[in-house]
Amino acid sequence: MIKIYKYGEVPNSELFLRDNIASNVEGIVADIIANVINNGDKALYEYCLKFDKVELKSLETSKEEIDEAVASMEPEFIQVLEEAADNIRNFHEKQLRTNFVINDKNGVVMGQKVTPIEKIGMYVPGGTAAYPSTVLMDSIPAKIAGCQELIMVTPPNKEGKVNPAILAAAKVAGVDRIFKVGGAQAIAALAYGTESIPKVDKIVGPGNAFVAEAKKQVFGKVSIDMIAGPSEILVVADSKSNPVFVAADLLSQAEHDKMATAVLVTDSYEFAQKVSDELERQLPLLPREPIARPSIDNNGKIIIAENDLMLAIDIANEIAPEHLELCVDNPFDYLDKVKHAGSIFMGRYCPEALGDYFAGPNHTLPTSGTARFSSPLSVDDYVKKTQFTYYSREALKEVYNKIALFATKEGLNAHAKSMTVRFE
Repeated sequence: MIKIYKYGEVPNSELFLRDNIASNVEGIVADIIANVINNGDKALYEYCLKFDKVELKSLETSKEEIDEAVASMEPEFIQVLEEAADNIRNFHEKQLRTNFVINDKNGVVMGQKVTPIEKIGMYVPGGTAAYPSTVLMDSIPAKIAGCQELIMVTPPNKEGKVNPAILAAAKVAGVDRIFKVGGAQAIAALAYGTESIPKVDKIVGPGNAFVAEAKKQVFGKVSIDMIAGPSEILVVADSKSNPVFVAADLLSQAEHDKMATAVLVTDSYEFAQKVSDELERQLPLLPREPIARPSIDNNGKIIIAENDLMLAIDIANEIAPEHLELCVDNPFDYLDKVKHAGSIFMGRYCPEALGDYFAGPNHTLPTSGTARFSSPLSVDDYVKKTQFTYYSREALKEVYNKIALFATKEGLNAHAKSMTVRFE
């Protein structure tokens, strides 16, 4: 059963969302990465047999397999994928940055040019659930940015096939190549390259603790989007909200992972109890109750901010959740008060699942309190920015002595000399 606290009585260890990574993961992942570096495809085939229980003949998914998967999907689902893709595309196209140039001083030109990252590696989970939505969310911004090649890795099933819904989403999103490999070994292959899998420049996408740790260990060799922890939802709801709706929204994240966190902050103890009762009614009806139950019992909580919705917003800011629902009247009145959240869902008819699949804003979001300083995945994650500067001789002559002075104050005389030598 979910725990209920008054604010101020919440144990410190219970208030904040937790990063649940086992202590033994680091060493296991380091060994896997080293094996892939040293043995390439051979290591990948061995890990596939060990973890996925299948002996593959080829790591790469063929065009025939992709076409077969698309053909197996009901036309209605393909249509939904395409409509969701349009929504995602329309939202992310607004994020495109443009080059700029400053030339308001004689003989001086400065600016910034935006260049797509060339090769992107995208991890798509394939464990307790398949996520075609992640394919759309991570691929479409890369395509908008203009990345040259998008390479997807995802674990196969015991028949050596990739989930057909994932392949259908990859087709809709325009993924270039798809490989049947998962786990830390997939991240290592993308970071270092193997005989089959090309080395990429950046890795994006969520995964389990081993994938997250692998991304952390290869960072610096390649760029990564973020270190994603278990899924989180925080619902701010007043006493006029429907407890059936709120309980369903909490469970929508609890069913992701036993380590997922679902939190309700409300101004009413009576409403809190109604939601708690409703959770107990709905949980046995879920096919994924064995996952959702430990999530709710171990990590779930309801916090009472008695008769004070502004305190509820303050609590949300303190926790900085991945997903924040504002189930209140006039939610836009509170929007500017929210400082720390990955994505905000406004009103009583905007459940978080709308953002997971269809609305358009990205669902790859900062977790574990990192919304205090991080942002959702966006087109910005797929580009790099390069500065440029031009000074004419006359423009440099006006300032070279100032720069030389600055350099000598730092004890860098060669820096200073590179200025003065031009006018000796």
